[in-house]
Amino acid sequence: MADAIKVLLVDDHQVVRRGLRTFLEVQDDIEVVGEAADGAEGVDRAEELRPDVILMDVKMPGMDGVDALRRLRELDNPARVLVVTSFTEQRTVVPALRAGAAGYVYKDVDPDALAGAIRSVHAGHILLQPEVAGALLAQEESNSGTGRAGSLTEREREVLGLIADGRSNREIARALVLSEKTVKTHVSNILMKLDLADRTQAALWAVRHGVTG
Repeated sequence: MADAIKVLLVDDHQVVRRGLRTFLEVQDDIEVVGEAADGAEGVDRAEELRPDVILMDVKMPGMDGVDALRRLRELDNPARVLVVTSFTEQRTVVPALRAGAAGYVYKDVDPDALAGAIRSVHAGHILLQPEVAGALLAQEESNSGTGRAGSLTEREREVLGLIADGRSNREIARALVLSEKTVKTHVSNILMKLDLADRTQAALWAVRHGVTG
């Protein structure tokens, strides 16, 4: 499975990891490359195995999912993190998204929907449910003034709009007839000019300020 999506499972409950592995191993395009029982081990395994996608629980003993996400960002680990949680409260999920998660699903998610979510975040998309997106927007509202939009070039606004549509860099490059390297440069410039941490915040900023693709 040379082209399979490499997945790392990080959850403190062995039965959850076993259930996830059992289902994912029957997917032709997904390969479980490892497991970890807490955030610290998850970070170590992510550095060792270099997975494409990490399924990460939020509440774990020791280093929890949010701290693990922050550590992965510090290490510039390229894995996309999909939070898999039984907690639905915004105060639990929102910090994980702000720390760099590409999205989240609940542990009772339909198996086929989980596989679809893995493929989606691997492709560069962001998975946000409306209530969580609203909470993130509210938190960003006070320090995301519309004045900063004026610093963006027309091309950067086009790229930002496509980010808001959930497009990956590859899809943006195809849509705007640009190289992926050029798109990455535009994304970096957008984040710098708007003082945002990642694509998730950029997408929410775009929605809040009416910048659409």
